[in-house]
Amino acid sequence: MFWIISRICRSLPFVGSLRKNVAQFRQRAEDNVQKGVENVRLLSFRGGLVGLLTAMIIWVSIFLYIAFYYAYMPSISHIRPIHVQFEACKDGKGLCSFPTADVRLTKRHQLLMVGQPYKIFIQLEMPESPRNKDLGMFMVCASLRVRSGVEVNKACRSAMLHYRSPLLETLTTITLSPLMVLGQTEEKQSVMVELFSDFEEDQDQPVTDVKVEIQTRFVELYSATMLIHAHLTGLRYLMFHWPILSAAVGISSNLFFILLMFSLSWWHLSNTDDSDSEDMAYENIKDQSKEKLGFEFIGELEEKDSDGILEDVNLGEELSKQENASEPLESSMFGKSKLDLEENVLDFGVQEVPK
Repeated sequence: MFWIISRICRSLPFVGSLRKNVAQFRQRAEDNVQKGVENVRLLSFRGGLVGLLTAMIIWVSIFLYIAFYYAYMPSISHIRPIHVQFEACKDGKGLCSFPTADVRLTKRHQLLMVGQPYKIFIQLEMPESPRNKDLGMFMVCASLRVRSGVEVNKACRSAMLHYRSPLLETLTTITLSPLMVLGQTEEKQSVMVELFSDFEEDQDQPVTDVKVEIQTRFVELYSATMLIHAHLTGLRYLMFHWPILSAAVGISSNLFFILLMFSLSWWHLSNTDDSDSEDMAYENIKDQSKEKLGFEFIGELEEKDSDGILEDVNLGEELSKQENASEPLESSMFGKSKLDLEENVLDFGVQEVPK
């Protein structure tokens, strides 16, 4: 009974249309869901690709700035200890020669950056002994040499202890006596002697050794040190003293130029593809028109003239007349130039090319 009722319901026309509508609706819903899933996948892929390209461009910009910083910025300072040597007197007291020292700057071929000015100092740590106070002024000399021992440059400067009156020395000693007793400070002075104020390295003769000489036999020293400081100017000064601002400007500039190059390359490639497709379409249309008409053009007509000939309604009649006439080309046409042949075609129509 149920089977008969279902057959009767199926045979009704509105039931069939209803089932068809339901099936179409279901198919559309499935298609929409599939399209939505594909759109989500496509958007996810594009978003991931854009994020990956953005991260890559940012990291490339940072890497370029870091590479430029380490290639362009020199080492700010170099410190080398000075171990003085001298000849002792035979009685074993005092110096019988000037204190000298050979300072090795580097074992490599070059230490200083070419084109960068440097300041070279000698720091002497001298005790405030009666002998040093009575010494007065003395000379400190330095000779810059290459690996082979050839002298490149030499400078000598005067130095002495800073003067302090007896009253000031007494007050200083009383004030700092607790620290002196505990060993936190000493009665000494640090004398800084600037030997070179604007020294630039020569690429052909790089400095590797320095010979230091103190031209007095009565000096007393705790220690001596050579200091080499880079005298920064211009962009290097800004990059060293304002590193965050310089990094922001440098990375932003790299981002701008990378994006500009990427945009220009993309625009060039897209225009090249469009022009190639247009040329191919034009060649295809031209070949199809030649195959359809079944004749050859003598020379190359202008675009407006060729369009006028191809769109002429009476083109078939003109061709049939020319075929019936079967008049060969005039002998005067042979040997003419391309321009003359084109004018002949425009005046008399299209003729067969003699084989």
